[in-house]
Amino acid sequence: MELKDILAIAGQPGLYRYIAQSRNGFIVESLIDGKRSNATASSRVSALSEISMFTEGEDIPLAEVFTKMYAYTEGKQALSHKEADAKLKEFFGAVITDYDRERVHVSDIKKAIAWFNLLVAAGMTEFTLPEIEE
Repeated sequence: MELKDILAIAGQPGLYRYIAQSRNGFIVESLIDGKRSNATASSRVSALSEISMFTEGEDIPLAEVFTKMYAYTEGKQALSHKEADAKLKEFFGAVITDYDRERVHVSDIKKAIAWFNLLVAAGMTEFTLPEIEE
């Protein structure tokens, strides 16, 4: 399972693994319960490999955020995304010391932590981006 195959679908909880193209969208499988469903072409879908986080310098890809979280937690799940806002900000600040505290909202931190925990629970240990051909 590669990060480029993991999708977030707006309005639907959790993450989904891309399975195949369908006539009016594509087939995805939930990482939470393994159920397959059809995501229509009109759904707002984002591949995790295309998402990045604001920092004080250049934005960093979500894959790098997950890699740093994995190293920080020593391969275990992070704290729950339902913890108090202050605790979430403290954790995220320890992992990504230069994240932009003005533009990265608590909701973004909660989503990143929830997604990280889902991926670790699904057995993902490497968060690499696909190679870009020049």
